[in-house]
Amino acid sequence: MSDNFPPPPPEQPQPEHLPPAGAPPERPSPWAAPPGPPRKQHTGLIVTLAVGGGLVVAGAVVALVYSAMSSVEDSIALPPRSEAPYSEPYEEDSEPYEEEPYEEPYEEDPAEAAPEPTATEPDVKKDVTITACTRDPQIGWQSAKVKVVNGSSTTASYHIGVEFLDKDGTKVADGVTGVVDLGPGKSVVEEIHGLGEVPQGTTCRLVDLTRMPTGD
Repeated sequence: MSDNFPPPPPEQPQPEHLPPAGAPPERPSPWAAPPGPPRKQHTGLIVTLAVGGGLVVAGAVVALVYSAMSSVEDSIALPPRSEAPYSEPYEEDSEPYEEEPYEEPYEEDPAEAAPEPTATEPDVKKDVTITACTRDPQIGWQSAKVKVVNGSSTTASYHIGVEFLDKDGTKVADGVTGVVDLGPGKSVVEEIHGLGEVPQGTTCRLVDLTRMPTGD
């Protein structure tokens, strides 16, 4: 071949053959190769990785919180550290510790009660005597006459009781009287009557004698 021939013209793009308007779509040839499988999308993989990563992060946060809470509980449970200086262990050769005897706490002596004044006044029984003990023959009532002499140093009032006893010593009646504001050394006679009839031979006995100072 001679080098004087011109080069062939470039290939021109052929226009695509378009079906006429209104024509039915062309059916694929039964002899054509089947289309390739569609490409799998990666969306499901991305979602799975995102969820897995979130679970890993959440687990790490929970573990960190649990560790912190355990540390706080341990610090609370531990007793406070003693600041006392370290002491050496007890040695058997050292002298045994002797406990001091227990002494009861000192109590102040209670204030001594003021001594009661000694009774310098005579007994009230010495101030009252029975001068008469008689039975009324008409109504059978018993009566007694008593003499009161104030042997104390102050004006006093008296309460005097008399019992009337039968021959067996059984009380069959009684009575009372009183003397008001009897001066020192003064005397008075009072009559006491029993209530009710008594047998003959009834005797009289003083009871319930009381002297109450009523003046200086």
